[in-house]
Amino acid sequence: MDWDALRSFLVIAREGTLSAAARRLGVRQSTMGRRLAALEKSAGVRLLERVPRGFRLTAAGEAARAEVERMEAAALAAERAVSGRDVRLEGVVRLTTVSDFASDVLMPALAELRRRYPGILVELIADDRTFSLAAREADLAIRLARPRGHSLLGRRVGEVSFGLYASAGYLAEHGATGWRGGDGAGHRVILSRDETGMYAEIDALAAMAPKAAVALRTDSRASQLAAAREGLGIAVLGHHVAAGTELVRLDSPPLPTREIWLVQHEDTRDVPRIRAVGDALAERLRAAAPLFAGIPAARAGRPGGGRGGRGRAETD
Repeated sequence: MDWDALRSFLVIAREGTLSAAARRLGVRQSTMGRRLAALEKSAGVRLLERVPRGFRLTAAGEAARAEVERMEAAALAAERAVSGRDVRLEGVVRLTTVSDFASDVLMPALAELRRRYPGILVELIADDRTFSLAAREADLAIRLARPRGHSLLGRRVGEVSFGLYASAGYLAEHGATGWRGGDGAGHRVILSRDETGMYAEIDALAAMAPKAAVALRTDSRASQLAAAREGLGIAVLGHHVAAGTELVRLDSPPLPTREIWLVQHEDTRDVPRIRAVGDALAERLRAAAPLFAGIPAARAGRPGGGRGGRGRAETD
């Protein structure tokens, strides 16, 4: 059986639809459909059945999936073993990062990296979803939580602090009081949709303002920023996100912080191009400590104004 067809079957089973699977593999939706049809014809059995919202595995598909996943693991291990011996300072490095780091925080490092190593091409995936390093969906990941998994190597390279922000227009209408010891009455807040405790800093806003009206729920950091700028309500934003905007920072109790981790798979630790990109990113993220802490640029430039320093290496 053709490996492309088997891999396509596996991705469709994981994503649930042809369109999502096609986006994941970077091919046309019609190509995914043809591969699935060819595989089922070759196997002589239906592996996926259509349901109103996409596909689900048949009994034969469930059995096949386990075997194909073992094939995938072996193929990926072989790929990592080969790439781990690649000594060139050139080639593609896939980097996944939280979306609000992509522009102002990382671009200076990527620009300098391009000047030093013109043969290295960084493919930037600015998405808050978690991409698999073991499955080679990315080579490096910047995450706001300590990595889990014995095959992952992580470097703690900083910490993100958060604050409450609102537009000047909103504050002119509603005032800025009521956050220290208050209950948020008379105010509007912007919260997340997530109910798993993933966003502890946003949960803290909801807890300190139980009587505030909820103006919007969204898990998109970009949408939270845009809503605050439009005067929709008060939002929890990373200080690096609010920096350079016209938003006003409110006085409030301290909010939970997030650790910044730079993560890669252990099989790629000695690949020069990945190491070069990782070192450049780690240096940039550590240098951005004052920005993440919400320290104004003037203060950050004074001796002792920042919170820089080398992050400790961690292995998971």
